[in-house]
Parts: sequence; C-alpha cells; structure tokens
Amino acid sequence: MGKLCCCGSGPLSASWPVYRFEEIDSTNTEAKRRAGSGQFDEQWIVAASQSSGRGRQDRVWSSPVGNIFTTALFAEPGGIPVALRVPFAAAMAVVDTVRTFAPDAPVKVKWPNDVRIAQQKVSGILVETGGAGGDLWVAAGTGINVAYVPENVGQAATSLNLLSGQNLELSQVIGVYHSAFEARLAQARRGFESLRRDWLDYAEGRGQEVSVRVGEAFVRGVFEDLELDGALRLRLPDGSTRIIRAGEVSLIGQA
Repeated sequence: MGKLCCCGSGPLSASWPVYRFEEIDSTNTEAKRRAGSGQFDEQWIVAASQSSGRGRQDRVWSSPVGNIFTTALFAEPGGIPVALRVPFAAAMAVVDTVRTFAPDAPVKVKWPNDVRIAQQKVSGILVETGGAGGDLWVAAGTGINVAYVPENVGQAATSLNLLSGQNLELSQVIGVYHSAFEARLAQARRGFESLRRDWLDYAEGRGQEVSVRVGEAFVRGVFEDLELDGALRLRLPDGSTRIIRAGEVSLIGQA
C-alpha cells in the first residue's frame, strides 16, 4: 500500500486530517479499503505518485510525481441526493483552484466534471460510493496536473504551471484544493441550486450543439440546461427534450 505518514496539521490540510503516501496503487482504492473496514470519518488521502491511478469508466490516469492525487473520504448523511452533487462540487473546487493560481485562464467545465482550459484537460475526477452499517460513504478522487502534462491521456491536456507561468509549490496547491472542496461540499449539502448556478457559469458548450456518447450510441442536440439532479438536458433536432444522466460529451467540431 505504500509508506504512510499522517499530516493533519501541515500545509496539505484544510480542516480534515490528511494521510499522505509516497506511492500507492491509487488514493481511491485506499479510500475504499478504509471504508470497507469502517474508517470513513472525514479525511484526505494524498499520494505523491500512483501505480494504478484510475479515472471515469476505468480509464488509466497517468500519475507522475509533481501532480496532485488526492481523495476525500467521508460519510454522507444526506444520502444519495447529496452524493450525486459531489462530482459538481469537486469540479467547482478545481475551478476555484485554477482561478487562484491562474486567474486569467479561460476555465470551463465539460459535463459533468471535466475541467478544461481552451479544450485542454487540467484535472480528472472519480467519485465512488458505498455503504457500511447503514451509512453511505463517498470517495471523491481528484487528479490535478500541476508540474506535468501527462502523456497518452487520449485528449489535449495542460497544467497549472503552464497556465500560471510559475513553478507552483505542490503542497500549497493541494491545500487550496482541499479547502475549496470542503467549502463546495458544504454548499452541496445546503442544496443543489446554488452549486448548480455556479457550475452553469462555467459550463462548456451551453447553448451549443453537442454529441453525447451513451453506451454505444450517440445523441446529438443542443445543451440547454442542467437538471436539478445534475442530469444533462438536450434539445434534439426534432424539438423534443432528452435527459441524460450518464454519458461522454463532445462539442460538435471538437475532440
């Protein structure tokens, strides 16, 4: 599992304790191990590198030293309705972090939680849930490119160092992200409308024609809005509405 140190009061921490590994298979996998043994009080799991990092749909997430790999593990008393908001909270926490270090970057969020700058991906988010003893736990994993742009990720990518023109201190960036996530989670727990409005302010492709891969099929339509449960609302060419709760969005004419 890797060498562990607890860094609860250090620069990596917001208000939750932080458990840091020099190398680990993945921070989400460690979070699930802890949750499986009943250890899902609020905590952060951070790794300098990962040997088996994962993204959505089990894609490999490149994990070079110098980038951020962190997972928030917590019990969610609000149940599934709040858990469904967590990907949007995590995405907005990345937006907050980008704006802290690169305030002029034209940051956007591609539904549901791909944070991109000029169609270049800067982060990956994987939210997983489970139950133990009647409690719902959430593991919200986030990778942020800070020092390096990963290779072979299947799409254009960038990093915070490139965006800011600085060699950023990794622990400082992690601390900003942790604080931002905890604040965005609190916002999500108060209800979705405020978080939804903030997300829509940065929504990539809203009002434009998009293509959504749903399984092996592709659905094409205009991205109209975000539903109250986080689903994507499309206006189809025949004028009808399609609500999509899982899929891969591409802007027409872009990768």
